[in-house]
Amino acid sequence: MTATAKTETAKTETAPWPVLLSKLAFATRDFAVDGPGLSTGKSNLMCGIAGVVSWEAASTLQTDVAQMIRQLQHRGPDDFGIWCDAEAGVGLGQRRLSIIDLSKHGHQPMRSASGRWVLSYNGEIYNFEQLRRELHAINKAPAWRGHSDTEVLLACVEAWGVEATLKKLVGMFAISLWDRENRTLTLARDRIGEKPLYYGVVNGRVYFASELKAITATTGPLEIDREALNEFFCFSYVPAPKSIWRGIRKLPPAHYQVLHSPRCVDKPTIPFWEMGGEGHAALREELAGASSLVITDRVEAALREAVGIQMVSDVPLGAFLSGGVDSSTVVALMQRQSSRPVRTFTIGFDDPDLNEAPYAAEVARHLGTDHTELYVTGQDAERLIPEMPRVYDEPFADSSQIPTTLVSRLTRKHVTVSLSGDGGDELFAGYPRYFLTRSLWNKTNFVPYGLRRMASVLLSTPSPAAWDFVTTALLPKSRQQSINGRRIHRLGKMIVTKSLGEMYVRLMSRWQPEDGFVTGVAPRPYDLRHWDDRLEPVEAMRRWDLAQFLPDDLMVKVDRAAMSSSLETRAPLLDHRLVELALALPERELYQGGTGKIALRNVLYRYVPRELIDRPKAGFAVPLGAWLRRPLREWAQTMLDPAKLRADGLIDAAKVASLWEDHISGKYDHSSYLWNVLMFQAWYAEHAGPRRNRSVG
Repeated sequence: MTATAKTETAKTETAPWPVLLSKLAFATRDFAVDGPGLSTGKSNLMCGIAGVVSWEAASTLQTDVAQMIRQLQHRGPDDFGIWCDAEAGVGLGQRRLSIIDLSKHGHQPMRSASGRWVLSYNGEIYNFEQLRRELHAINKAPAWRGHSDTEVLLACVEAWGVEATLKKLVGMFAISLWDRENRTLTLARDRIGEKPLYYGVVNGRVYFASELKAITATTGPLEIDREALNEFFCFSYVPAPKSIWRGIRKLPPAHYQVLHSPRCVDKPTIPFWEMGGEGHAALREELAGASSLVITDRVEAALREAVGIQMVSDVPLGAFLSGGVDSSTVVALMQRQSSRPVRTFTIGFDDPDLNEAPYAAEVARHLGTDHTELYVTGQDAERLIPEMPRVYDEPFADSSQIPTTLVSRLTRKHVTVSLSGDGGDELFAGYPRYFLTRSLWNKTNFVPYGLRRMASVLLSTPSPAAWDFVTTALLPKSRQQSINGRRIHRLGKMIVTKSLGEMYVRLMSRWQPEDGFVTGVAPRPYDLRHWDDRLEPVEAMRRWDLAQFLPDDLMVKVDRAAMSSSLETRAPLLDHRLVELALALPERELYQGGTGKIALRNVLYRYVPRELIDRPKAGFAVPLGAWLRRPLREWAQTMLDPAKLRADGLIDAAKVASLWEDHISGKYDHSSYLWNVLMFQAWYAEHAGPRRNRSVG
C-alpha cells in the first residue's frame, strides 16, 4: 500500500463570530442557557470553560459568563451552555467542539443525578466506559440519561468523592465543579497539564477560564506581573503557577483546589498524583532485571492501549507526522489498529537543514497512510504573526508555534481530531541535552568551587567581541560559529553553578536572572521547585521537563495552536500509565552509544525499517534567524523601536538594540532572544494597552 501525497500552501483563514446570546432578562434564582445545535452524547471532548463565583447574590452572572465564553468560541464552535445560581453568586459556562455520538443528553454545564453537583469541563475521559461498569458493579450507577463521559464523571464524584475520582481518571481535563450543598468550587487539572486552567480573584470575585482572554473580557486588562515577565524572558513562556497578569494563576498539573471563598485562592493546591509515586520502586526493580525483549513487549502493549483508546471518534481522525521516532510510532500503531489509511499531515521548509517532510513522506509510504504536506515560507510566517497574540493570549515565544499553528490549520481542513507524538523525548530520554549536561556536570563538579570561580572570571572578563577575535585567529572557519564569544561567556556562567539543577535550568533558559532585562525586578536565584537532587541526573532532568517544560511550553503550544482552528489534539504518549512505565525503565533502555529512546525505537523497528528512522533529528524548528533578517525584518524593526520600549518602561531598550544590531549584521544569531522580545511586544500591543487597571485581590 502506498500513501497518497498531497501538498498545500499556507493560507490564513478567519471565521466570522456568530451571535452568541441575545440579551435575557434576569428572572430566576437558578437557570441554564443552552446554545443552538446538538451536544455530544458519549464524550464532550474539546471545549472551553469559564465561570465566576462571588458567594453572594449577583445579578450580572449570565451577562458576565456570556462575555467570557464568547472569547472561547474557537475552542467549541458547535454548542454552548450557561448555568447560574444568582443567590449563591455562581455562574458556569462552556463552549463545545462536538466529536462523538451527538445527542442532547451530554449538554454542559451538567447537573448530577442528585442535583448536588454542577460540572463544566474541558477534555477527554478515555476510560469512562470502564468507570461506568465499575459504578454498576457497586450499585452506584444512576438512571443514565445519555452516554456522555460528563455524566459518568458526575456519577463517580457522587459515588467516590472528588479526589478518589480524580485518581481513577485516564485522560486530559480541566474541571470546574460546583457543590450546591456546601457552596464550594473545585477546580482540577489533568496529570500532565494537557488542558489549561487559569483562575484568580479580581474585585472580590473568583474568575476561572481555559484562556486568559475569557477572564479579561469581563475584568479588562489587569496589572502585568513583572516577576512573571522576567520568567517569560528566561524560558520563552510563563511557568505555572504564575500568569502574566498579577493575581491570576495557572492551576498546576495533577492538582485540584477547593474554594469556599475568594480568600481560599491563596491556599496550597492539593496533589492527586505524582511522578514516581506509589509502586514506582517495585516497578523499577522489576524492569531492572527484565530482558530488552520483555521491556519492548511491555512498552508496545502500553503504547497500543494508549493509542487505541484515543482513536475513538465519530468524526474524521488523523495524526501529525514529522517522520521522527515519536510521531512515527504513534502513526504506526494507529495504522495497525485501523481498517483504512490513516490521514497524516506534516510541515516542510525550503531550508534543507530543517526540512523533515521527505522523511515523513517515506514513513507515510511505508505505513500506507493518506499523507498531506504543507510547505511554509517566511511570507507565510509574516502573514500569520499578527494573529499570534490572539492565538497565544499570554506571552509565548517558542518559535515552533508558527509551524504548529499552520499544520493545525492544514489538518483541520481534513479532520477534526489529530493524534501527536508529544512527550516522547521527555519520557524516553530523547534530548541529547540530558547526557551532555550530565557530562559537563561530572567534569566540573569535582573541581573545587574556588578554581571554577577563577576559570569563570577568566572566561567572562574578555568581551564576546574579544573572544571572537581569538577564535577567528585560532580556529578553522567551520568551528567559529559553534565556539564563539557569546557561548564562551555562557560556559563561564555554567561552570560556577552550585548544583546540577541550577546548571540544567540555566541551560533551558534564554535570558538569565542576573541579566536585569526587565526593569524593576531584582535578580534572584532560579526557582528549582521541580528539581529533586535525590534522583539520578538523567531522571531528574526528565522529571523537570515533565513538570515544567512539557506542560508550560509544549502543551501550551499545541493546545492553543490546535484550538485556534477548532482542532482537537490527543497525545497517547502522555497516558499517565505509560509515563509511570517510562520513568521506571533502566537507563540501558533509554540511551546507548549516543542514541536515545532505545525502548521506543525498538517498538518502532517492528513496524518501520531502521533506515527510515535512524538519522539526526532537526526538531520542529523554523529558520527564524534568516526570516528576521529578510521577510520579517521590517516588522521586527518596528516592534523593537527603542523609543517605544523606553516609553513602555518594562524592558531594557539598550540591550535589545545591541542584540538587534548584532543579529542583522550577521555577527550572531540572536533570534531566540529577540523572538521573546518580539512576541511580548506583539502581545502587549494587543492585550495590555491602553491600560485600564483593576484592583486585584
